[in-house]
Amino acid sequence: MSQNQALAPSPFQERPADGATGAIVLADGTVVYGQGAGASGVATGELCFNTAMTGHQEILADPSYSGQIVCFTFPHVGNTGANSDDEEAASDLAMKAAVGMVSRAPLTPPANWRAEQSFAEWLGARGIIAVTGVDTRALTRLIRERGMPIAAIAHAPDGKFDIEALKKAAQDAPSMEGAELARAVSRGEAGDWAVGGWDWEGGTYAAGPKDGPKVVVLDYGVKANILRRLAASGARVHVAPGSASAEDVLAMAPAGVVVSNGPGDPAATGQYALETIRGIIDAKVPVLGICLGHQMIALAVGGKTEKMAQGHHGANHPVKNIETGQVEIVSMNHGFAVDRDSLPSDAVETHVSLFDGTNCGFRLKDRPVMSVQHHPEASPGPQDSFGVFDGFVGSLKGR
Repeated sequence: MSQNQALAPSPFQERPADGATGAIVLADGTVVYGQGAGASGVATGELCFNTAMTGHQEILADPSYSGQIVCFTFPHVGNTGANSDDEEAASDLAMKAAVGMVSRAPLTPPANWRAEQSFAEWLGARGIIAVTGVDTRALTRLIRERGMPIAAIAHAPDGKFDIEALKKAAQDAPSMEGAELARAVSRGEAGDWAVGGWDWEGGTYAAGPKDGPKVVVLDYGVKANILRRLAASGARVHVAPGSASAEDVLAMAPAGVVVSNGPGDPAATGQYALETIRGIIDAKVPVLGICLGHQMIALAVGGKTEKMAQGHHGANHPVKNIETGQVEIVSMNHGFAVDRDSLPSDAVETHVSLFDGTNCGFRLKDRPVMSVQHHPEASPGPQDSFGVFDGFVGSLKGR
């Protein structure tokens, strides 16, 4: 079903409540009113829902959410405030993340000792438009039944909305299918990363190691915590732009390469990235893919990806490691999936979603390549998937 086909009858009010300063307009004309917060103005994007109860700053700051509006199913947002330590942007360009946020309750004032500012202030500083007071259960059901629609989200402090203009903006906005969004959040130049995991005694991030295997990370919108976890596992981390060629990467003499997460359609980014990824794989350099990186590695070895109806967005997703039998509770954020039936014969499926059975990881039999769909650097388990980094970096020692 296309993004602009009619959705189910709207459960939302047709007229704005008194004092409404926020609005969400879907491409089919469905209008949802609420209270605006964060930045003022209008933004368009794909509307998805996220089931996480915590980590809302990290979610909205994740570059993988570029071009998306996140509807939180958990009603209360903002009680932990926001702080600089939880930023996920690994570069200035990676600040371009989610464009909008939707919640049931008004944003809660901060009540956490780590808060440096309120969530509303943080949203405004990041340019994220929020609409609160929305029936998020009805909106989530709409997405589950009809897929993730393109929407316009607006915050007008004066309460004046041009609904027809917002509807047209949603209709004219591009679909996520075919969208190449990684270039906008990938750094322009290569550089070292010197920050490791959190030092509980020091109350800050530890320094990265000065020795150990060198890992080059291809940045398609990499999360800062991926780089921290690699360093915490003992890697010397060097980050290269996603536009780098295989020759550029191999000239850095890496012991291993990580293909990072990022936004958009993997097939679109793959138009310039797959040649690089294939060249690195053919050179027999160990490779780890994460999220978008997982999808692009699948494309690079001959597999296919497909658009998901509602995607996986949350911090409570069970994923089974087929080879060990372990079930990990993981963080997910993706709207595309690898078609397992399209993987080549030398690929072994290693992880599967216990929600819907979709592929969440594979490795190659004849080359040192592995990838996972989930985010092993996140901590919903809280450390269920840290072994992905420990195992990868451990396998590089001595190279």
